[in-house]
Parts: sequence; C-alpha cells; structure tokens
Amino acid sequence: MTILLTVAIYFIVLLILSRLTARRSNNDTFFRGNHRSPWYMVAFGMIGASISGITFVSVPGMVLKTDMTYLQMCLGFIPGYFAVAFLLLPIYYKYNLTTIYTYLARRLGRRSYKTGASFFLLSKMTGAAVRFYVVCIILQQFVLDPLHIPFPVTVVTMVGLIWLYTRRGGIRTLVWTDTFQTTCMFAALVLIIIQVTAALHLSVPEAMSAIAHDSHSRVFVMNDWVSRQNFWKQFVSGIFVVIVMTGLDQDMMQKSLTCKSLRDAQKDMCSYGLAFVPANLLFLSLGTLLTMLAAREGIALPTKGDELLPMFAATGQLGNVVVVLFTLGIVAASFSSADSALAALTTSFCVDIMQRPNDERLRRHTHIGTAAVFVLFILAFRALNSTSVIDAIYILCSYTYGPLLGLFAYSLFTRRPTGDRRVPYICLAAPIICLAIDLVTQTMTGYQFGYELLMLNGMLTFGGLWLAGQRVVKAS
Repeated sequence: MTILLTVAIYFIVLLILSRLTARRSNNDTFFRGNHRSPWYMVAFGMIGASISGITFVSVPGMVLKTDMTYLQMCLGFIPGYFAVAFLLLPIYYKYNLTTIYTYLARRLGRRSYKTGASFFLLSKMTGAAVRFYVVCIILQQFVLDPLHIPFPVTVVTMVGLIWLYTRRGGIRTLVWTDTFQTTCMFAALVLIIIQVTAALHLSVPEAMSAIAHDSHSRVFVMNDWVSRQNFWKQFVSGIFVVIVMTGLDQDMMQKSLTCKSLRDAQKDMCSYGLAFVPANLLFLSLGTLLTMLAAREGIALPTKGDELLPMFAATGQLGNVVVVLFTLGIVAASFSSADSALAALTTSFCVDIMQRPNDERLRRHTHIGTAAVFVLFILAFRALNSTSVIDAIYILCSYTYGPLLGLFAYSLFTRRPTGDRRVPYICLAAPIICLAIDLVTQTMTGYQFGYELLMLNGMLTFGGLWLAGQRVVKAS
C-alpha cells in the first residue's frame, strides 16, 4: 500500500507540473517549447531521459561480468557530446528546424528525408517499447503481482498516465517533469547506496575505499584486442553511439532545440555529456557494493546481471524503505525516457511524415494514437514472452541507426548530389550487408562485432550514397 501511495503522489506532482506548464499551449509549445527552456534544466532533465529504467536495473549488474569497463564507453561519450554541440547543433539552429530530419530534405531530397524519418520512427517505437516493457515486467514481478494487478492494466495505466501529462504541453512540459523525475531518480539511487553501505557497516569513506580495492573496480582493458571490452573499441564506439543516438535522434535533440539560443543549447549539451561519467559511476558503485553484501550474507549471485539490484532492492532484503526507493527510481527513470520518446514520435510523424506542423487536431490524434500503438507493442512483447525476441529487437534497433549515420555524414561532409530515388534501397541494403559481414566474420575468424557495427553500417550507407551520387554526376 505504501508503494502505491508513493507512486500516486509522484503522479499527482507530474500532473500539477503538466497543468502549470501547458497553459496557452499550441503546436509550437508541444514541438519546440516556444524556444524558452533554461539550458541548465534541459541538461539535467536529459540525463534522466537518457537513463531508462533498464539502465537503472542493468548498469549495477554489469559489474558481475564486465566489472566497471562500461566507464570506457562513458569516457567516449564526452567527445561525442562535444561533437554534437559544435557540429550538429549549429546546423539545426541555423535552419530553425522543428525536426532534425528536415535537414535531409534540404540537402538530399524528399525521399532521403522520408527515409531518415521512417528509420527513426521504427527505431524509437520498438526500442522505447522494449525498454518500457522490461520495466513493466520488473515492476509487475516484484511489486504489482503481490497486489494481484493484471499486467495489461499495469501497461495501460502507466502509458495512459504518460499520455495524460504530456498531451497538452508536450516538450515544454517534459523539460520540467524530466527535471523532477531526474531528481527523484538520483535521490532514490543515492539513498539506496546509503542503505547498502549501512548494511555493510561501512562509512562513506570506507565504502569508497572498499569499492576502489574490489576486484570489480577494473575500468580499463588495454591488452585484449579481441574482447568487446577493449578500451579503444569502447571509447571510439562511445563517440559514435552519442553522435547517432543523441545527435541524430529527434527524441534526444528535441529538448536541446527548445533552448533560447544556440549558445545555451551548446552549454546544455556539454554539461549533460560531462555528467554521464559520474552518473554511471554511481550505478556501477552500487553494483560493486551489492556484490560485497552478497558475499557477506552468503547469498548466491544471480546468473543475470539485471537481477542483481532487484534481488536486494525489490524483495525486501534491505527493508521496505529500499523497496519504495527502488520503485520510485525505476518509475522515474522509465517515465523520463518514455515520455520524451512519445513526444518525439508524435512530432516526427506530424512534421516529417504528414508535413502538417500547424495542425493541432492531427497532433492530438497522433499523440493518443502513438500511445495506443505503444501499448500494443508492449503487450505483443508480453505475448511472445521470449528473451531472444527482445534481444533481436534491440539488435534491429542498433542496425537501423546506421543508415541515419550514413545519411547525415554524407549530407554534412560532401557537397555531392545523390540519387534521391535510390536512397531508400541503399538504406535498406546497408543493414542487410552489415549483418552478412558480421555472420561471415564470426564463422571464419570467431571475431564478434560490438558497437562498431554501427560504424560499419554507417560506412556502407555512405558508400552506397557516394556511388549513387557518382552516377548522377556522370549523367549530368
């Protein structure tokens, strides 16, 4: 009952913020926040939007198999965010874009524009739905099943609440609600760390020393070139992951485009990027402390890293206070990413696909329709009930971002024309060729591609666009 009361109060605060920020709202408010958002609030809220509920659960568990090597990728994020700030944002602000894919129409043509937007819609809907599904499953298993609440009711209620507080104010509302949700998430994280530290009978300095000397504190892998955790693989991949999944993603860029000026947006992006290392260090430190607690209490560690935090936090082993904090943290993390995805999908469909940015009736209908599709996707994943299917969807999403990388790279770094009619076929062919290369390489050499698949996919798309452009040059 305490959990439900906490969550209810949490939603009431969100609805109050929504009501206060949605006054005199229109499509410009929903899509661009009237360009009035304070940069520091945008930066803080974007941290929460980037850290989904899966991150809240998964990152602490990473220490079981890969120690703290994830920080190598986080270090790569920093130059990636600076690249977005000083390479991409100036272009987006120069053309006063509502959606970033409009730039493709200016540079390459209508079909390229539609292709880029379509790849975004596919990637974001499937990826966001999977992430939200996993969070719903965790909450259902550890919190709501004991209360005999059916899973469909959980999904419809949670998505319905997101729709309710975003339906009028859109992105302007999200700037404020995400700030609140990020505060709740980090407050829950810090308080859980304090509780675990107390259970270990350690002071904060003693806990920091214990983490630093623990076997799981390994960060850098320099000598194993085959490993996916090799420093240079992780670092370079981190740069490109940020450029693609932030700089070329309407969901993540939409908030930055609400800032008052380009300079403010750049300050937002740089400060947001620098905050990622300490934020993820907190999650990884929690994971290390939990392994210490398991060893002290004689508790067997789970085989899956995702089960490490729920095993302690959601089952009551650390007390009911931690159960409430865990629920609050995971709800805050999942909602701050799901609500921005819902707003971005609505924006892209209205502006990019329908090309009716001023039609408020279409925006309202699209918003509720997107929420309904979101629910259907989640329930479909539940019906399939297969981890392998979910993994496959994640892999599909990683492949679909590659063509976006190739499209934008070609647009930014060349002045060549391209065969606009051929672009959809090139963008479909590149991930297929990429998959074939990955399978052949694994079979022949045993080498497994990691995040570098994203770069390979982008290179293949770029190469295809170059060849198509060559034909146009020769024809002219």
